[in-house]
Amino acid sequence: MRFLTRILLSSVGVMLSAYLLEGVYVKGFWTAVLFSFLLSILNYTIKPLLIILTVPLTVLTLGLFLLVINTLIIWIAAGLVGGLVIEGFGWAFLFSLLLSVINTLLFDITQR
Repeated sequence: MRFLTRILLSSVGVMLSAYLLEGVYVKGFWTAVLFSFLLSILNYTIKPLLIILTVPLTVLTLGLFLLVINTLIIWIAAGLVGGLVIEGFGWAFLFSLLLSVINTLLFDITQR
């Protein structure tokens, strides 16, 4: 039940982020739900592998390369979901940052 709640809250975050950024388009709420579900799967499977493979680069950039990895994971998920369009790497980067902030706020509110 907790997983489903997190997916739905993340979907709200996706919709809100897409509303605030003009370079990101989401067709509807169910597209956001599918994107959030796929993003969670990629975060548990592909992301750890990318982190392990890029440890030297992450250490060299003092951890800032993790932001690039987050952006790549979001871009991959958007490419796999029809109905969600991100118009470039810069918009994906901003979307990644904004989605992280919004999700943190939403998850914090629900924990109280």
